[in-house]
Amino acid sequence: MSAPGFDVERIRKDFPVLGRELPGGRSLVYLDSGNSSQKPAQVVEAMRDHLTWHYGNVGRALHVLGSESTEAYEGARDKIAAFVQAPSRDEIVFTKNASEALNLVAYAFGNPVGEDERFRIGPGDEIVISEMEHHSNIVPWQLLAQRTGATLRWFPVTDEGRLDVGGLEELVNERTKIVSITHQSNVLGTVNSVSPILARVREVGALMMLDASQSVPHQPVDVTELGVDFVAFTGHKMVGPSGIGVLWGRRELLDAMPPFLGGGEMIEAVWMDHSTYAPVPHKFEAGTPPIVEAIGLGAAADYLTAVGMDQIKAHEKELVAYALEALPEVPGLRIIGPHTPIARGGTISFTLEGIHPHDVGQILDDVYGIAVRVGHHCARPLHLRFGIPATTRASFYLYNTTAEIDALVRGLHHVQKVFG
Repeated sequence: MSAPGFDVERIRKDFPVLGRELPGGRSLVYLDSGNSSQKPAQVVEAMRDHLTWHYGNVGRALHVLGSESTEAYEGARDKIAAFVQAPSRDEIVFTKNASEALNLVAYAFGNPVGEDERFRIGPGDEIVISEMEHHSNIVPWQLLAQRTGATLRWFPVTDEGRLDVGGLEELVNERTKIVSITHQSNVLGTVNSVSPILARVREVGALMMLDASQSVPHQPVDVTELGVDFVAFTGHKMVGPSGIGVLWGRRELLDAMPPFLGGGEMIEAVWMDHSTYAPVPHKFEAGTPPIVEAIGLGAAADYLTAVGMDQIKAHEKELVAYALEALPEVPGLRIIGPHTPIARGGTISFTLEGIHPHDVGQILDDVYGIAVRVGHHCARPLHLRFGIPATTRASFYLYNTTAEIDALVRGLHHVQKVFG
């Protein structure tokens, strides 16, 4: 059963690839949306239409094509601002992915414009992340600590796959400059509670950032309601194209931050010995931007809004509840992460006793046409915490069905027989 009014079979028709026959006559079962989602025809057509009839560079040309392209590009910014309930369109910065958005904020620390105290960082100061982060929310902060002499600290993860906030008061303290954590884990599926951490962050006068790459595509996200300072997410996980990501930040903080990249269009005026910079968001969008990708992302936001983010969340909750009941039927299967659908997204990572995940993924693909992801999912420290080198991950989205979960279970039983 799906949420009232949610017609998954109709939605699947918008994604032509889901009807593809793979070599050997296998039907495609796509359970890898946590890695990258498939694209509906509406997004593909919006991008093709712009490339065919309207393409020109943005912010530069006064001719018709340049004007149409600029209008469409900035229109996409409006759509994304509305999608995440940003107070101002100028708080939406287009990047090439979430990794760039996270790096942009990390770069601001230790490189202050006007010596803003909030971005001053050095020995004795601390940066806080968590043990469940994607590498994109670990490495930029490691680089910042190495560059400035600051100390990197992190929240541990419980055996159940939840964030351990028992030491919150000690971990987030007067030395903390920024806390950056995932909103939803790309491995565990865990949806983290923001409010208690944010309350402590405000007590000590620090800033807070969320990596929302796994939450923005799957549930309603209101950046104002979240109350944090920065949010990063990416287009290719939310039925949009690759090569486009988003940084949302509070306007006054973006104004205080230095440019991340230099080049065309991020300037106000240039002399041979110095430059002044354009206002946000253009201060952070050096060079020709990903024009058509931004337009595609705007079309993706339109598509998801039309389906309804509340309905998508409800549909995925049903899928993950079904999968959490069905998968343990497979002998030797161990789920890594919460075993209930409470505060949990549609991502399930698991191991099969005595069988390497690479073998699991290969057999599922070769025999059943089931696409899952195997490896450490760019979250190696989390896997080390659980004492495993890798997992198999099935991740669900608005176009998946319980029948596909049944196919996964059958496929895993077959894997067991092959190695039994």
